[in-house]
Amino acid sequence: MKFDVLRDVINQVKHKHPFKLDAKVIMPEHFHIMMTLPENDNDYPKRIMLIKSGFSKKIPKTERINPSRLRKRERGIWQRRYWEHLIRDEDDYQKHVDYIHYNPVKHGHAQKPSDWAYSTIHKYIDLGIYDKNWGNDNRIHEHQNFGENIP
Repeated sequence: MKFDVLRDVINQVKHKHPFKLDAKVIMPEHFHIMMTLPENDNDYPKRIMLIKSGFSKKIPKTERINPSRLRKRERGIWQRRYWEHLIRDEDDYQKHVDYIHYNPVKHGHAQKPSDWAYSTIHKYIDLGIYDKNWGNDNRIHEHQNFGENIP
C-alpha cells in the first residue's frame, strides 16, 4: 500500500538525516509532517526532497504526467513546492499539531481524527496528550484557529 511506502521512506530519511517526528498524517493525495531538526541544522528542503523522491522511485508510474513535467523528466505525484513554517511558540506548535491531526476529517477521509490509521494522533492518544475523542465534534474546526491560513 502506498501509505506504507511513504511511511517507510520517511523513516529511512529520518535514519540518514535525523529529525524528531513531531506529527504527521498521510492521506491519499497529500501528507503533512512536522519535524524538529537537530541544533544548528535547518536543512528541511533536503529532507522533504529525499522523502518525495524516495517515495516516487518506489511506486509504479501510473499517474498522468503533463507535457511540462514530461519535458523536465518529473513525475506527476507531488506539487513542485511545499509549505514550510517555523514554529513561533508553544501555542503555534499546538495549533499546527492539531491541524495535522484534524486534516483527514477536514478532507472527508474520516468521520473523526482517531478513525484515520495513518496519523500520529494514535501516539498522542496513547501518551495521554489527546483524549481518544479529541476532534470528534466536527465543529472543532470552526472553533479552533488551525487551518491553511495559519501565518
